[in-house]
Amino acid sequence: MNKVVEGADVAVQDIHSGATIMLGGFGLCGIPENCIAALVRKGVNNLTCISNNAGVDDFGIGLMLQQKQVKKMISSYVGENAEFERQLLSGELEVELIPQGTLATRCMASGYGMPAVYLLAGVGTEVAEGKEVREFNGRPYLMEYAFDSDFAIVKAWKGDRLGNLIFKDTARNFNPMMAMAGKITIAEVEELVEPGELDPNFIHVPGIYVHRIFEGKDYEKRIEQRTVRKRNV
Repeated sequence: MNKVVEGADVAVQDIHSGATIMLGGFGLCGIPENCIAALVRKGVNNLTCISNNAGVDDFGIGLMLQQKQVKKMISSYVGENAEFERQLLSGELEVELIPQGTLATRCMASGYGMPAVYLLAGVGTEVAEGKEVREFNGRPYLMEYAFDSDFAIVKAWKGDRLGNLIFKDTARNFNPMMAMAGKITIAEVEELVEPGELDPNFIHVPGIYVHRIFEGKDYEKRIEQRTVRKRNV
């Protein structure tokens, strides 16, 4: 089945205000740049965004925050975005901070069809407030529900018309598990190829999980902070 759409605007055309969206990437690595830009153009609002981070002020999800499109962020790390901080402190933005491993596991549970998982992370902390704790083999575990997202938007290195995806390097963090978790999964790729061109031994997400795919353009691939060591001359 050919799952190719013409571009980001077509791919996100049915994402509605009030939707819950997973957005792949880690920091600014592997984020769906084209789809985020399309959502900004579309002007949908009241969104709940599940993402490891909130981008920076002028890039990534930070662009959506600038336009007041996000009602709630469910994230692990949000320290690079001054507008995020302002909205949080002013009460404009609802925020649920989650341990990074818990965020990943709840995404994975969604993709596997598991309603909930029991985890050690967060036991005895604010994260556990109001949640069920059970003992297994004498140790307390916190019950966390799988996410329920309307859409998952990911960015891959390569993909084919059937939706099979290959991610590159650090982009293999939240992207694959989010791709498996969305009710509707949209994938933008750097290179779109024909079926059979991808080595099946290296496919990270099978096409059965992907509903729409397109070849993106004009990727900036920004780095939040570049740190280098001095060369020994």
